[in-house]
Amino acid sequence: MIGCTLLVPLGLSADFITFGLSVAAIVITGVVLVQGYRDTAAIHAKLDEIVVALRETRNDVVGLEHEDPKHIRETVRRLEREAHQMPPWPTDD
Repeated sequence: MIGCTLLVPLGLSADFITFGLSVAAIVITGVVLVQGYRDTAAIHAKLDEIVVALRETRNDVVGLEHEDPKHIRETVRRLEREAHQMPPWPTDD
């Protein structure tokens, strides 16, 4: 922003500077989104590894992030119903 302000006395119009700042904002947004995608993909891979490693779990949720949104919502609702029906965890009181 400071750099753009310094360019105004050199004859560059405010429209040109606004365009430049808009392009920079779009590029920065893209970089942030790509980094967020990487983080999410890594978390999914780690969670899939945990599900596969635990023999008591069902593997039908592995790769769920690749399904269509309707299927994901149905699976989440089913799992939430099952979780509510389970007894609470024992406490060490």
